[in-house]
Amino acid sequence: MAKKRQQKKRKSVKMLHQIQPDAAGIDVGATEIYVAVPDDRTSEPVRCFGTFTRDLHEVAQWLQSCNIKSVVMESTGVYWIPILQILESYDFEVLLVNARHVKNVPGRKTDVQDCQWLQYLHSVGLLRGSYRPTQDVCAIRSLLRHRESMVKISSTHVQHMHKALTQMNLQIHNVISDITGLTGQAIVDAILAGERNPKKLALLKHGRIKASKSVIEKSLEGNYLPEHLFTLRQALQSYRHYRQMIIACDQEIEAYLTDFEARIDPDENPPPTPRVKDTKPKGNEPDFDLRSHLYRVFGTDLTQVDGINVLTAQSLFAEIGPNLSKFPSVHHFCSWLGLCPNNKISGGRILAAKTRPGSNRAAQALRLAAHALWRSQSYLGHYYRRMRARHGAPKAITATAHKLARIVFHLIITGKAYDESVFAMQENLHKQRMEQNLKKQAKRLGFQLVPCQ
Repeated sequence: MAKKRQQKKRKSVKMLHQIQPDAAGIDVGATEIYVAVPDDRTSEPVRCFGTFTRDLHEVAQWLQSCNIKSVVMESTGVYWIPILQILESYDFEVLLVNARHVKNVPGRKTDVQDCQWLQYLHSVGLLRGSYRPTQDVCAIRSLLRHRESMVKISSTHVQHMHKALTQMNLQIHNVISDITGLTGQAIVDAILAGERNPKKLALLKHGRIKASKSVIEKSLEGNYLPEHLFTLRQALQSYRHYRQMIIACDQEIEAYLTDFEARIDPDENPPPTPRVKDTKPKGNEPDFDLRSHLYRVFGTDLTQVDGINVLTAQSLFAEIGPNLSKFPSVHHFCSWLGLCPNNKISGGRILAAKTRPGSNRAAQALRLAAHALWRSQSYLGHYYRRMRARHGAPKAITATAHKLARIVFHLIITGKAYDESVFAMQENLHKQRMEQNLKKQAKRLGFQLVPCQ
């Protein structure tokens, strides 16, 4: 009798209700992909294909012949991009899932079993697709990530210039703040042109340089060896080459941004006054009016939020797009960012509440914005320092980034301008709590607080 019950139990667990019967699973690789469809669709439910474009079209046509409507795959490197684009052109519903969410049974890891496991999980409705912006946003995201890599490479060539100057014992890069500025470029060009007289080189100093001419002359007394001059010349040429490529990339990004539909007319509703008075691009900021483009596309100026600059707003646009309607609420948005507690509950008790690990670029941008509030005298700056004193820097950065995410979500959804006065009530409540705590502490020590007249 017990044996029959056990058999019935096993059978009921195996026969799960299929929510998506027309589902397929794809295990993506660099040179081959494995595709699994339901067993009742064909005599060969698992097939292996190549990764050439012709092979990918063959995959789509085979799935159509099997009456497949939805396809799921893991986000493996960048190998998933071509097959996803081709499947979407054939009107398939494509779900891109996190590989961490679909781990197979340990010890049974093969390509065939992976694609079958993906197909089974998707058919019974246990998988959720990752958030992916529209194609026009993805195009800008690709350009911005390419630009970011070129900025890193150009900074590497600046380090090569520093190394060559140090090997010749020329300390000019330790005297002026930026070797790639006007003074640094002029002096390096003169050195590469054959000038060796420190006094003549010191005359190239710009008026805003704080170091005196005598200090600059001392820093330019060195040993001009030909091999290091050759290294310096190539590093300077490479740096300028990448700066030109970055400018060309900025022009391409601006052209893409111009084609986006505007949520607000800048002529009728001009953007608010910049929080920072100097509007000239600094550092690695794009050499065009990116702030106005983002204001037109978002419908609000995110740079008015303390801690968020134009580069942070650009990163948010590239990762989430101008529309957050796919997120039902701000809680879902913060959960997608990985900035909210990931409660692990067992036996009715919370075992851990740390944020889950992840590399969300939008969350990284918000964390950098939170860290920039260290010296801010705004409400957000006070909040960050309060959390830092109470919980330490890592938790304070996460908590402040979470608050910034909620502010950004509200601004984009409503299209309203940022108004810091709404935090005045919270600041007053915090002051009242501090006053009550001080009174209690003074009473325990036998003192009484008297307000200043």
